[in-house]
Amino acid sequence: MEVLGIDIGGSGIKGALVNVKTGEKITERFRIPTPPTKKPKEMAKVVKKIIKHFNYNGPVGCGFPTLIKNGICKTPGNLHKKWVDTDVTKLFSETTGLPFTVINDADAACYAEMNYGVGKELKGFVIMITVGTGLGSSAYLDGKLIPNFELGQIPYKKHKKIELWAADSARQREELSFKKWGKRLNTFLQYVELLVAPDTIVIGGGISKEFDKFSKHIKINTPVIPAVLENHAGIIGAASATIKK
Repeated sequence: MEVLGIDIGGSGIKGALVNVKTGEKITERFRIPTPPTKKPKEMAKVVKKIIKHFNYNGPVGCGFPTLIKNGICKTPGNLHKKWVDTDVTKLFSETTGLPFTVINDADAACYAEMNYGVGKELKGFVIMITVGTGLGSSAYLDGKLIPNFELGQIPYKKHKKIELWAADSARQREELSFKKWGKRLNTFLQYVELLVAPDTIVIGGGISKEFDKFSKHIKINTPVIPAVLENHAGIIGAASATIKK
């Protein structure tokens, strides 16, 4: 079964067709930059353009970069404050004329890794951190998803949330070396380890392909491993969410 998966991020909105039985992308990823305003209507129009690009007419799975509860955005994340209390599922469905399943983007990435990637061999309590514009996080316990596990939102020193200091966007913005940035990520992971004591932490997102450049600066007791689906996990997991409801 071929389903369109869309992964919405703070800097880009990406989509691809996915075989939801095997978890394989069957088209190249198509990306459009996230509108600078990051407002609902403008972003919904970009989603419609991605659907048009694939000439697609069917159910759409969407990973969204904020806390999502029953399809409704509960926090703004790195987007505009107008998203709060917006029914994302309804907005995208009405804009495109297609049925949508919308889940948190980190949950989507974690679902993909746990079912099609490195997580197939992992047991117990697994935390996945998706590193990009922000720090998304998701949790699996004995093979079952615990939704909306937003650890990147915890405050840190002068920062309203730790992802403003430790995400990959901070590394790029401040032109940090992988050593300096890796130490920041390690600080965040120390909090994760202290707060929830996972059995394994998986690092996902595009930064996972650079894992060797910063992994030696991660010095926590919990095993930390890179995801294998890299920045495709969000798309794959989003598409698969349409059949796992």
